[in-house]
Amino acid sequence: MLAFVLGTSTGQAQDNAKFRVVLDAGHGGNDFGATYHGYVEKNNALNVALKVGRILEGDVGTQVIYTRKTDVFIPLDERADIANKSKADIFVSIHCNANKNLAASGTETYVMGVTRNAANLEVARKENEVVTMEKDYKIKYDGYDPNSPESVIGMTVVQEEYLDQSIELAAGIQEGFEEGLSRKSRGVKQAGFLVLRKIYMPRVLIEMGFVSNKEEGAFLSSDEGQEQIAQAIAKAILDYRKEYFAAGTEEFVPVERPNVPEKDIQKMDLPKQKIDTPKVKEVKPTTVNGTVFKIQISASTKKMELVPSNFKGLNTISMEDDGTIVKYFYGNTNDYNESKKLLEEAKAKGYGSAFIVAYKNGQKVTLNEALR
Repeated sequence: MLAFVLGTSTGQAQDNAKFRVVLDAGHGGNDFGATYHGYVEKNNALNVALKVGRILEGDVGTQVIYTRKTDVFIPLDERADIANKSKADIFVSIHCNANKNLAASGTETYVMGVTRNAANLEVARKENEVVTMEKDYKIKYDGYDPNSPESVIGMTVVQEEYLDQSIELAAGIQEGFEEGLSRKSRGVKQAGFLVLRKIYMPRVLIEMGFVSNKEEGAFLSSDEGQEQIAQAIAKAILDYRKEYFAAGTEEFVPVERPNVPEKDIQKMDLPKQKIDTPKVKEVKPTTVNGTVFKIQISASTKKMELVPSNFKGLNTISMEDDGTIVKYFYGNTNDYNESKKLLEEAKAKGYGSAFIVAYKNGQKVTLNEALR
């Protein structure tokens, strides 16, 4: 039977009115992770995860769920099961980096994705090779071979509609490291991490720094360094909660987590089928009273035709393409109450991770700022 550990401030049972955060301390038990100069990744990951949890548990609107609170080994698929069965709102996996180049330094936060970048592939390969400690791992992980780049490149990316929110969370974490702690930021990146593969919510994997770098490893392994890192991560999580879940009120509105049938899981490497149906008229943002609300229904690395069949029958679609991520929106209104109705319509169509976004004079702003 699957067991997971709730934060101490949340009581005996899960409170569905709270913002649920799964904190995943990487590695554990007989899986030490990266070890250099006497610095051990599994210890640093656990210490920081517990410190982040302690901070979040001080927020009455947040519930913390841990994949581990002690030095034990948890298989990667069980970590995903813990997140999904707890119906969490975000999943944050905490790790340390390492490199044969002992001068390498800096922080980076990953979202799930397919990459051919050699450096990103290597980070994913090192974090994924823990599966070899699990019995029948090739069966459990669909023939995955940690020593084969093709296995990482060919991984299926599920639930792409969570990609944009994952990127937003990752960007907030990196901003906290860089601006709050003056740490070197290596940016937000994509790679195929097994621990993130089958998690149906916004999810990120943090590489807090390089234990292979003697100076940075000492910082990561010190109580003071871990406390600073934990403060930055916790602040980014709470800022994310305020922007995407507070919606201008002190009352927390949880995101519905749909049951995802196998047929709805999309593969990034499948060719797009041509559909000869009329295109939906793309909605251009208006600026009535300077403020516009739209419903973000998905984000993808692929461009899709603006046809109803690509958006579960929704027929008022707009999109934004920043060159890396294409975002798709439903509706367009200057009335916040009307946007909440549009949100319910999108969720009823199956977009369980949809959320309201706001623009003021053509610039994206937080909902709190728009409502003010």
